[in-house]
Amino acid sequence: MGARGCTSPGCRCHGHKPSYPSDLTDAEWAALEGEARAVMAELVTATGRPMVHDLRAVLDAIGYVTRYGIEWRALPVDFPPHEAVYAFFVRWSRRGLPERLAGRLRGRLRVLAGRGELPTAGYIDSQTVRAAEIVGAAACGYDAGKKLKGQSGMWWWTRSGCCCA
Repeated sequence: MGARGCTSPGCRCHGHKPSYPSDLTDAEWAALEGEARAVMAELVTATGRPMVHDLRAVLDAIGYVTRYGIEWRALPVDFPPHEAVYAFFVRWSRRGLPERLAGRLRGRLRVLAGRGELPTAGYIDSQTVRAAEIVGAAACGYDAGKKLKGQSGMWWWTRSGCCCA
């Protein structure tokens, strides 16, 4: 892979090549780039300074911070400046763009797997809550896996809304 397309004069990320385990591989970037650029187009109408750093380098920097749990200021020098990466992260997050990007990618993957773009149901949580002795038998059950009497809370959603049982 060649040098990145950073247009900021003197920026050290200009020649950044993927070299960290958290960096996107060329195959990952090829799958992500179209969607990431489409999401970036949504920021064009937003106010503020336009991004001059390479999009892939910025995403790699965010991946580095999130994977290793470091402070923004501790980014290695071959990434864009930490102020620019953090500002980009805040702009994207305030507009819910990471969730939209993940949704678009999930839809593409579902279609490639021969399924509908949107899921029809999703299972969120299930746990057994220990019931008090005064709770009636009709409202309780027995969880054989945990060997305790209790109530099961299951939540799932469908296209028509949330269901609780």
